Amino acid sequence: MKNGNSDLLREFSAEQVAKLDAIIARHKGRPGCLIPVLEEAQVVLDYLPMSVQKRIADGLNLPLAQVYGVVTFYSFFTMKPRGRHTVRVCLGTACYVRGGKSIAENIVKEYKVGEGETTQDRRFTYETVRCLGACGLAPVIVVDENVHGRVKTQKLKSVLDEYQ
Repeated sequence: MKNGNSDLLREFSAEQVAKLDAIIARHKGRPGCLIPVLEEAQVVLDYLPMSVQKRIADGLNLPLAQVYGVVTFYSFFTMKPRGRHTVRVCLGTACYVRGGKSIAENIVKEYKVGEGETTQDRRFTYETVRCLGACGLAPVIVVDENVHGRVKTQKLKSVLDEYQ
């Protein structure tokens, strides 16, 4: 457990690890507790890397493969850190032909982030989607829950600057 503890303390604070241990202790022995433990752990830690999954597996006396299987099956769990804001660029047909591709390329270049990745400062997680259902506003980006339509590449930075 000491090795696992040092791995955790490299990524998370001692306070976060203590909260994780409390979550595990509170649920230990309860049937069907894995998903609630994972949900609570992700709220506290923001993501569930292998070091956390191992701690949960050990604490709940479950095989690591079972924990990993649940984390990778459900889309709301993530093994990578996420940004404070999620930026989604529509690449559906209308958005693509009206400049969506250029917007996507600009985000990759200017923010040094690939699709599905998070910026180094953890400000943005960048994703692409195939349709947002706002074709009349093409090209469209969504930041968190805010829809921005008719976005031009030169306007992109000012839109994203609103989100710190």
